Amino acid sequence: MTSITAPRGTRDILPGESWKWEYIINTASQTMKDFGFSEIHLPIFEHTELFSRGVGETTDIVEKEMYTFTDMGGRSITLRPEATAGVMRAAIENKLCVQGASAKLWNWGPMFRYERPQKGRYRQFYQIDAECLGIAGPYADVEVISLSIELFRRLGLKNLEVVINSVGCEKCRPVYREKLLKYFEAHKDELCETCLARMGRNPLRILDCKKESCGHVADGAPDIYDSLCDECREHFAEVRAGLERLGFTYTLNKRLVRGLDYYTKTAYEILSGDLGAQNAVAGGGRYDNLASAIGGGKIPGVGFACGVDRVMLVMEEQGCTFGKVPEISVYVAALDDNSRGVAQILTHELRMNNITAGFDTAGKSFKSQMKNASACKFACIIGPDEIANNVVAVKNLGDGSQVNVERSEVVKYIQGKIQ
Repeated sequence: MTSITAPRGTRDILPGESWKWEYIINTASQTMKDFGFSEIHLPIFEHTELFSRGVGETTDIVEKEMYTFTDMGGRSITLRPEATAGVMRAAIENKLCVQGASAKLWNWGPMFRYERPQKGRYRQFYQIDAECLGIAGPYADVEVISLSIELFRRLGLKNLEVVINSVGCEKCRPVYREKLLKYFEAHKDELCETCLARMGRNPLRILDCKKESCGHVADGAPDIYDSLCDECREHFAEVRAGLERLGFTYTLNKRLVRGLDYYTKTAYEILSGDLGAQNAVAGGGRYDNLASAIGGGKIPGVGFACGVDRVMLVMEEQGCTFGKVPEISVYVAALDDNSRGVAQILTHELRMNNITAGFDTAGKSFKSQMKNASACKFACIIGPDEIANNVVAVKNLGDGSQVNVERSEVVKYIQGKIQ
């Protein structure tokens, strides 16, 4: 019988790697707390309409990448391809931003997109997401960008570049759209079929095309800055001034529109010089019309997301630390079967006092137990003589020294040695 393997585009995160993930998530959690963001947990699946209306029907995500199915109640359900729409839905549903209130929320977990698997890109992937809701001013944009930069600084990432753009708003984008249409019409013979289909629906999507031929055409397209309304122009100027005030360097990129239709005004990415073509480790921006698109009125928002898979890939390539490798501090070994019960009790006491402790549950020989203990700092050895004398033999596995410790003092003794 053929064995069953993980579906293409998914993978198992095994113990040799999972502790690195824990380090990244713990670092993100503390960074979010320092910036005043509270954690929120979202459903892994949502009504399909949330993404078709919120993310945009002309995006690659909605057109060809979503995992959508009909449930037993006849409802169209989609595994979440991103988190922002879900966060906004939760804020609206739970009235987090009523009467001018704001909310700073973050979450992390698996997302799902039917993409071609490649290095650092999977069909089930993991994102850290942060959203600032209810604040329309540019200071919120700067804070979100600053948050993402600070997260990467704490993780030790280097060789990063911040790229920003403005994608305008519903007032000025139609003007820019007409300029793009006129330009791309004159170059339609050079565009791919996907971009030709996008031209009438959303020509801004052509700027985001990754095909080299379309990229050359897009490089010559008009930039949006001449088309921005006064509000968007002032907002973008304040964002740039805020970044400069905090000492952040950035690059302008007129082609940066991101892959989601809900963006307005600020769009940005953080790029790594160590990832090749797929070089974005984080991206985000402002989305003041998302709430109204999903039926929630006017709630401005700005946020970012970063892929944990990609962040870890960059950290490994740059030689960043992931903190301390998890280890068992103490191994409790029994010299014979009659001593196992006492060894089990001591192991339990150590664990109850926040000391990581190992114990043989398979009935192995003392020699095998000590082999298992070799990666630990100390071994607590219990046999008939130790039980009779109410002591435990504590062996320092680093220097080989060994002392007998009163049974009642073992936990305190170990605590003093490993702190």
